[in-house]
Amino acid sequence: MSAKTLEICDVLRASTFDYIFIETVGVGQSEVEIIGLADTVVVTLVPEAGDEIQALKSGIMEIGDIFVVNKMDRAGADLFAAGIIKTLHERPAQGEWVIPVLKTNASAYEGIEELLESIHAHSKTATANHRLSLIAERAYRLIQHGRMKDVNVKELKAQLESVFEEKDFNLYQFVKKII
Repeated sequence: MSAKTLEICDVLRASTFDYIFIETVGVGQSEVEIIGLADTVVVTLVPEAGDEIQALKSGIMEIGDIFVVNKMDRAGADLFAAGIIKTLHERPAQGEWVIPVLKTNASAYEGIEELLESIHAHSKTATANHRLSLIAERAYRLIQHGRMKDVNVKELKAQLESVFEEKDFNLYQFVKKII
């Protein structure tokens, strides 16, 4: 997490508001970093917008405490919500919290009460251990990314070309030499 993000985190935590909502602009790295700041992460997606592919690719499915399919009046919303539920069943359990997948239509104020109830319920059950696990996972990814920065696939391929046909070639020994 950047120094700027940590500074913002300190300011927000010092505020006197009951709830602070932070909206991010997409499903990129900075959005995944929200886990270091938020007590409850609500991932809001809409059907027919390509969010299915983006959500699965970005790793955002791993950070949501609550998932919302907004614009539930659109065609495919039920199928989309069912797909999210199926994906979440493949995710390891997080204690007693069962991750809800809610459908809303914000412009018509439908499903908003259920969403607020879920946010409130999660804030009661969220544990420090859960947040610590998420932050540890993020730290692991940042370390992994940092260590892989100087690995060039073309150079790696060139190194492999010279040794992979040897009789006693062992991929794990090869990698161990590089690490």
